[in-house]
Amino acid sequence: MFARQALRTIASRGGNSAITTNLAATAIRSYSATSAAHDRIVVAVGGNALQRRGDRLTIENMLKAAAEMAPTIASLHADHELVLTHGNGPQVGELALERSNATFDVLGAESMGQIGYVLAQALASQGVNACPVICQVVVDAQSDAFKNPTKFVGPVYGSKEAHALGQSLGWVFKPDGEYYRRVVPSPLPEEILQIDAVRTLLESDSNDLVVACGGGGVPVSRVPACPSTLQGVEAVIDKDMCGAKLATDINADGYIILTDGGGIWKNFGKEDAAEMALATPEYLLGTKAGKNFPGSMGPKIEAAIKFVQDSKNPNAWAAIGDLRDAAKIMSNEEGTIIREENVPGGVVWRDSNPNEAEQEV
Repeated sequence: MFARQALRTIASRGGNSAITTNLAATAIRSYSATSAAHDRIVVAVGGNALQRRGDRLTIENMLKAAAEMAPTIASLHADHELVLTHGNGPQVGELALERSNATFDVLGAESMGQIGYVLAQALASQGVNACPVICQVVVDAQSDAFKNPTKFVGPVYGSKEAHALGQSLGWVFKPDGEYYRRVVPSPLPEEILQIDAVRTLLESDSNDLVVACGGGGVPVSRVPACPSTLQGVEAVIDKDMCGAKLATDINADGYIILTDGGGIWKNFGKEDAAEMALATPEYLLGTKAGKNFPGSMGPKIEAAIKFVQDSKNPNAWAAIGDLRDAAKIMSNEEGTIIREENVPGGVVWRDSNPNEAEQEV
């Protein structure tokens, strides 16, 4: 499905025959699934999609935001074999404020149940039955990530308020734009323990929409003396990296990271600003794309690259773009698509109005 849409778009732009021929070949699935006509896609939406900056984090606002998002997700689900994952940064941070003595593994599980319910209710109004699965994800408890917390959680604060909270609760804060937010360790996901349950749901005859690995999953580690025993870990796994792991494990064709901004831009705000329409992992790595945004676009680019490089599917692709442009991302009219092949020179730039950009390389 993706290949055919991209084929039409490139052909309409006068694209060369070698690219269109190779794209057409990707329409053939590399595995057996419930519907040979549909691509298997993992879609990741940020926790901020359920709580826009400036809005109070309330259930009412979450339900409203989910209702606005639901038609887009339902449309993708109608045309593709979809698995949905989501962030939980604002929500888990708010829960931590309410119960400062609770550990982040428990808070993460609570936020997953909360967000899963909100999404399921919103999607039901679109005729989609969602099946949220709370997933435990194994991490390395000795990871260097615990030495340098980087994952933003909770609301934004002014500098004085952040300093006061840091002093009273021992929390670590870092700048997030003009504000400050709490940061916690974010180790890499190593194993999704409920992955077989996700596969079983996908291969069933139902048309349920699986919601998995919300908030990056519940972080757990194995006790060295008894590996079958699990213990919670005080951390929040990056949802985009866990989404990449999820997409790889279920042999997805594509992985879409939907944001409240656009695709990957170069020189945003300058006269030569340009958005990437297509890019290879090698180009993004070589130019250190996202390095100026380690708390936002950087991890998304890293996760997209990881999926494309780790996938057993030679035609695997990833995409980054605005939630509002989801349909146009699929046809490569908006956002940035990352793939190994069929990208002349490693990058294809889009002719756009730089004032509409939200992100920068």
